[in-house]
Amino acid sequence: MKTEQVDVLVIGAGPSGTVAASIVNKAGFKVKIVEKLRFPRFVIGESLLPRCMEALTEAGFIDAVKSCGFQEKFGAKFVKNGKVCDYFFADQFTPGWSWTWQVPREEFDQKLADTVEEMGVPVSYETTVTGIEFNGSDSVTTVEDKEGNVSQIRARFIIDGSGYGRVIPKLFDLDRPSHLPSRKTLFTHVVDVKRSMSDEPNRITIIVHQKGIWIWVIPFSNGKTSVGFVGEPEFFDKVSGTLEEQLRALIDTEPYLSERMKDVDFVFEPRILQSWSATSSTFFGDGFVLTGNVTEFLDPVFSSGVTLATVSSQLAAHLVIRKLHGENIDWNKEYTEPMMQGVDTFRSYVNAWYDGTLDTIFFADRPNQEIKNMICSVLAGYVWDLNNPYVKDHANALKKLARLIHLEEGITAAQSMTSKP
Repeated sequence: MKTEQVDVLVIGAGPSGTVAASIVNKAGFKVKIVEKLRFPRFVIGESLLPRCMEALTEAGFIDAVKSCGFQEKFGAKFVKNGKVCDYFFADQFTPGWSWTWQVPREEFDQKLADTVEEMGVPVSYETTVTGIEFNGSDSVTTVEDKEGNVSQIRARFIIDGSGYGRVIPKLFDLDRPSHLPSRKTLFTHVVDVKRSMSDEPNRITIIVHQKGIWIWVIPFSNGKTSVGFVGEPEFFDKVSGTLEEQLRALIDTEPYLSERMKDVDFVFEPRILQSWSATSSTFFGDGFVLTGNVTEFLDPVFSSGVTLATVSSQLAAHLVIRKLHGENIDWNKEYTEPMMQGVDTFRSYVNAWYDGTLDTIFFADRPNQEIKNMICSVLAGYVWDLNNPYVKDHANALKKLARLIHLEEGITAAQSMTSKP
């Protein structure tokens, strides 16, 4: 059987795997990526956050991505019953990047993978991991290619950035259910010929369709736009017909979109994703570390997926480099705790979105700009800035603010009533 020796085996050629591979490769170690699928391949997670630009920069990917001409993204717009709440990343509390991109992921991910190959990291596509044996931190991974050829890869360490494939969690029974409720999305790309009816395309638009149901609108530079409805599975059970008929019927019921999306061409038959939230019992072990969606995937509402993927792989890569240099790493303190800081902050905002807390904050009559800037930093992905009260006390700060807004609006309404003749 053919056997290959590397310093680090990376599983997955998405943003998480390629960022990690690039950083470790730059440190002078021999790296190899194995990827189960053939690229380009479709995946959602099309709206990036500014924080991931730092990871892309360190990995050496920024210039390559710029050359693709993707749609630049400067903020996020929230819409409800005609009211608009805009967040512009340039206003954020935390110093950092003030823009990013909206990307068709098949093109974005292919560009990252091509670029890391140009850096000298081989990528084996359509190659499936069938087994891993660990001997301390050393490992032997058995893989099978599309022709059925079986080979082995010996590595001093494994970085698992396999995303939804969750290779190591499935092989070693690390998968655990998420505590978030099961949700469903129905989505497609459209030929957005009436885009001029909106004030896009330089940001994502998130529309509150009804309580617990929301819509994403992500314009791309190629004239296409990603559109998806998200909510409880029961909501979609009320709509009949083919998936295209269902999505067109839902679009017709949303005033903000109905005219703009009327009779537009769908680029592909609408697709369904459901029950995507997942987590793992541990993020590391002897000889491996999990990055990206393999650690925990929450919800698409705040576009956290690629940011958590790239930041986790950026951090993991540096720890792996230190490990290979012979240092002792406290993986719990130096990796799990920082990553859970980010995950837990985003989780608080996801929960606040679905329970209506953020509804109150986003559409308040007189928002406090300083507080809005702090929340903007979270929406930009800066969920590790503990100088930001809305990061440090994420579990309580939003609830306290929403209660204060309710109180102030109640006082204002009462004063308005008493001042009437």
